[in-house]
Amino acid sequence: MNTKFLDLLAQKYDSEEKVVTEIINLEAILNLPKGTEHFVSDLHGEYQAFQHVLRNGSGKVKEKIRDIFKEELTEQEINEFATLVYYPEDKLKLIKDSFANNKALNEWYKIIIEQMIKLIPYASSKYTRSKLRKALPKQFEFIIEELLYKTDEYTNKKQYYSSIVEHIISLGQADKLIIGLAYTIQQLVVDHLHVVGDIYDRGPEPDKIMDTLINYHSVDIQWGNHDILWIGAYAGSKVCLANIIRICARYDNLSIIEDAYGINLRPLLNLAEKYYDDNPAFRPKLQAGSNLSDQERLQITKIHQAIAMIQFKLECPIIKRRPTFNMGGRLLLEKINYENNTIMLHSKTYPLANTCFATVNPDQPDRLLEEEAEVMDKLLFSVQHSEKLTRHMNFLMKKGSLYLKYNGNLLIHGCIPLDETGKMEKMVIEDKTYAGRELLDLFEKHLRYSFAHPEETDDLSTDMVWYLWTGEYSSLFGKREMTTFERYFVQDKATHKERKNPYYYLRENVDICRNILSEFGLNPDQGHIINGHTPVKEIEGENPVKANGKMVVIDGGFSKAYQSTTGIAGYTLLFNSFGMQLVAHKKFSSKEDVLRDGTDVLSVKRLVNEELERKKVRETNVGKKILQEISILKNLMVYRYMK
Repeated sequence: MNTKFLDLLAQKYDSEEKVVTEIINLEAILNLPKGTEHFVSDLHGEYQAFQHVLRNGSGKVKEKIRDIFKEELTEQEINEFATLVYYPEDKLKLIKDSFANNKALNEWYKIIIEQMIKLIPYASSKYTRSKLRKALPKQFEFIIEELLYKTDEYTNKKQYYSSIVEHIISLGQADKLIIGLAYTIQQLVVDHLHVVGDIYDRGPEPDKIMDTLINYHSVDIQWGNHDILWIGAYAGSKVCLANIIRICARYDNLSIIEDAYGINLRPLLNLAEKYYDDNPAFRPKLQAGSNLSDQERLQITKIHQAIAMIQFKLECPIIKRRPTFNMGGRLLLEKINYENNTIMLHSKTYPLANTCFATVNPDQPDRLLEEEAEVMDKLLFSVQHSEKLTRHMNFLMKKGSLYLKYNGNLLIHGCIPLDETGKMEKMVIEDKTYAGRELLDLFEKHLRYSFAHPEETDDLSTDMVWYLWTGEYSSLFGKREMTTFERYFVQDKATHKERKNPYYYLRENVDICRNILSEFGLNPDQGHIINGHTPVKEIEGENPVKANGKMVVIDGGFSKAYQSTTGIAGYTLLFNSFGMQLVAHKKFSSKEDVLRDGTDVLSVKRLVNEELERKKVRETNVGKKILQEISILKNLMVYRYMK
């Protein structure tokens, strides 16, 4: 081992006793039960629903409360207590308003503080005291520790402990303490959060989800196809940027672009006003309760057309300069007969409807107007100079990856591209063939290069980011072709169909899942594939647990746009030391309903698997890191203190 490194380490552990103490501490941690992992997927900008699932730990918070207080509290009181832990600020206001006088309120304060202090040791029973201390609100750390580790309560120190609580209340600090304890409980219940893709798209507040994740105590992200669009746009891909704006216009979410990230759409609106009129195919899909004026809806319709046509034009040069993408069939602007208003698709001619080709030159259909090029330059400049977006994209890159191997499981948003026989599909890139894990590693390498070099906008890496959004061998897209153009302009719905990669029916097969786990160096006997991306149609009887439990699909439909077809409002997954539980969620109406009624939106828990022996930290990714630290410390012992 590098002696310079050991010399530096010796500055921290400058005595044999300190090294020994740390080794003993780390060895002890290895024998603790593993913490609870919480898996969520396909959040799609639904901040309020995500917040609720995060705060209640997919039911774990109430489960802990019920375990401790089932003999002391009624079901209604348990619901009230749980809601206080979820939304302490809001619930405190409602509770305080219900008391007639301060004396009654102060008595309630004493009871609830005592109950929270009783709950925290149970919620933190798998952690070291040091880890618990880090989770406590800093301003009350000393006070809470005194209350947590009571000794001699019934003799010498009884008055001491009651005095602490009374002074907290009399000094007006009870609310702050309860709020701090509530967030501590939330943090203790879930040790680590996995977001298995698609933070962005459709829902109105992905930026708030990103702010929440940035401040979360322990999290990783597996990029989804919609996340890749935002990364690509920030990395300099104008076609990714055009896709983002088009989708936001389609779902009446342009406020994400303008208000959340401060990107000026005025140049695009001016262009749209000049060339486009009303068009039923491009009117925004409005959410229930939308209050758009006719003028606002018309403006969005025009913007939608303008950016869609720019997108279709920008796709063509990439397809032409990257023949290995095998996307020549998507040069659709060149397949249009502009005189007859028809298009040739798969050797068949179709009439076009709701067209908006005012800026298209039939002789050079993929050529941007000078005005369109200027608009895209301004938009890209605005995107890359948004402070908030910069912060969010940097975090997405720091915490994100295309796939993750974690505690023996494979986490991936989309798919592992397979052919009909179940073999890994091959893609040729720069005269070399890639498949399976190698292909995904190459995709991620190009994405990271593109992000690190935003000044290079037409290079292979930037083009590859767009391919991840729409290419047939993309692990994120998972379909043979994207039929966006057909959905706008061709009324024959047979042309709208997007054929899925065979992965999506082969993943029902145990052997296929085992092969995939082996491909990624995981134990096929113990591992699972945790998958998002495709909504599970529970309403039609589809089971999210596939291949005898080897595959778990947790996109049940957080997005309101999917809930009519799924019948639920999302799946989440919990993995603690005892095994896995899949949680189905009912539709989340509002935080106000939860505060008023005290009921969660959980539906049912399904056991995915049960550990025969309780899993310990030693068997986890964290355990592997600790074992490495122990090995280094033992080397330090030999090098410095046992010569």
